[in-house]
Amino acid sequence: MRTSDELSEADFRSLYRHLRGTAPGGARRGALDTIGEEQVLAAIREVRSGRTVSLAAPVNTRTAPDDAEPAEHRLTAPADGEPGSTGLEFARDRIAMNIHGDVNSHIDALCHVIYDGTLHGGIPAADALSPDGASALSIDLVRDGIVGRGVLLDIPRLHGVPWLEPGSQVMAEDLAAAEAGQGVRVGRGDILLVRVGHRRRREELGAWDTADARAGLHPTAMEFLAEREVAVLGSDGNNDTAPSAAQGVAFPVHVLAIHAMGLHLLDYLRFEDLAPICARDGRWSFLCVIAPLRLPAATGSPVNPLAIL
Repeated sequence: MRTSDELSEADFRSLYRHLRGTAPGGARRGALDTIGEEQVLAAIREVRSGRTVSLAAPVNTRTAPDDAEPAEHRLTAPADGEPGSTGLEFARDRIAMNIHGDVNSHIDALCHVIYDGTLHGGIPAADALSPDGASALSIDLVRDGIVGRGVLLDIPRLHGVPWLEPGSQVMAEDLAAAEAGQGVRVGRGDILLVRVGHRRRREELGAWDTADARAGLHPTAMEFLAEREVAVLGSDGNNDTAPSAAQGVAFPVHVLAIHAMGLHLLDYLRFEDLAPICARDGRWSFLCVIAPLRLPAATGSPVNPLAIL
């Protein structure tokens, strides 16, 4: 774990080219093609107790330093907010949200990142994106959900702290050390979940401007994921650090994961219910089910992933 180790723009592009070369050639669903029937059946065998745990945070509806555009939720009926005393009525509500904000749990589609004018696989962004939505690589690719073996690596636990301070960078050696300390190994087709403690820090100390400072993965840590052929990456933060760990690229992990490697990203999850259970039971892998909304042309979706233990 480091707090300052910036890649030059040339080094970042070299890393990008290397990781792009590790992506499955011609994979229509990106890295999700590493999850086959064998991986799903093996993940189902992870279930022992039948307990389910949500990996999402409650939807935020209040303005905060890290959420200038909170989700809007209001009751639309009864019209005056108070039900009558007789007859049939329905309570109804409406929600609107910025899918890619810095608080609410969401999944990024493969069309979310535009780099050098293209999307993952070299698709010209101008051909695929319009005000009506995305015609390629949208969240519709995962309309049937993502089901696989989830593995939680708890980096603050590794270092004996409740959370990583904003600006801290998770290196490949941190991921490997967490594996060893937790007695688990990340493998092909796994859904890798990296805890940095962002949620716990926010809940205990209050919100802060995450655009200026947040813990996340160092870009070189993505080599670990490529070697293990991970299918999905998720974190309780943004996955990227702030300040950026690469010159000239604000979100290097997003570029490497989504654009180069074809990984769907899960941002701003919450592991504060799951991590204590994993630590108590001494097991850090489980069946993981991710079900985005059916938004055919969207660049992402709100999401409530479930760990089934």
